[in-house]
Amino acid sequence: MSAQATAEALGRPSAGEPARRARRYDPDRRERLIATALDVIAEHGVEGATHRAIARVADVPLGSTTYHFSSLDELLAAAFTVHGEQVAGALEEWMRAAPDQQAALDALARHLAEDLLGNERTLVLAVELYVAAARRPALRAVTQDWMVRSRRALELHFDPVTARELDALVEGLVLHQFLSTDPMTPEQVHSALLRITR
Repeated sequence: MSAQATAEALGRPSAGEPARRARRYDPDRRERLIATALDVIAEHGVEGATHRAIARVADVPLGSTTYHFSSLDELLAAAFTVHGEQVAGALEEWMRAAPDQQAALDALARHLAEDLLGNERTLVLAVELYVAAARRPALRAVTQDWMVRSRRALELHFDPVTARELDALVEGLVLHQFLSTDPMTPEQVHSALLRITR
């Protein structure tokens, strides 16, 4: 058997052929692409979150993004779903720990200050989702699911109408605080929340 035939039989490149990259065992690649997409969005915005950019940062072949996700919108929706679940999960923890409505209102103010407004990455991702959802119907379902989950958490202490109003105020405050050159103080935010529940 010739050297070339032996190499081919063993799956090795023969003389003159470029060496092939070994296939990496990567069972968590889909989750890593989602996490990387959030990193890219936080750094460059939704417009900068292309298949190529995400694959490059994740250090995977470009084809991996289209293998795991049928479209860029599907990848963005998966990424923003993870983000929404993290923020909504934090709110649920605050609401479950609150013993009464007054404590729940204080907890909501802290959630807003610490988990949303106080975390630049989380705030940027929220605003990027709002803007992208205005033009991409696939992302509208993500924002709706996030709002429903947030309202359910608030309904542990408030009636459904009040919970919806509080949730809408929180959404508006996120945009206001992000865009304003004179954002509201924590005391003013707390006062705004309190007005709805009086």
